Amino acid sequence: MDLKVLFTTFGMVFLAELGDKTQLATLFFAAESKSRLAVFLGSAGALVISSLLAVVVGAGLSKFVPAAHVKTGAGVLFVLLGIWMIFSPTGK
Repeated sequence: MDLKVLFTTFGMVFLAELGDKTQLATLFFAAESKSRLAVFLGSAGALVISSLLAVVVGAGLSKFVPAAHVKTGAGVLFVLLGIWMIFSPTGK
């Protein structure tokens, strides 16, 4: 196992998840629920399954598309989504 990749991935995902909608939803579920263990297990399970899906799709994609193109494509997608969010009408 590549520990550098492990810790880099952990750090980036941890920082990316801080204060996002998923964390806020989990916070509100925990505030409303008496079973905080169930909230923790549900949110942790969802993150694990979504991460598994990302790894499987990424591994499959890497067989057909060079990693540099995937990285560039992801960056372009983030920029386009940001522009769309800035200019899309809200409250409808």
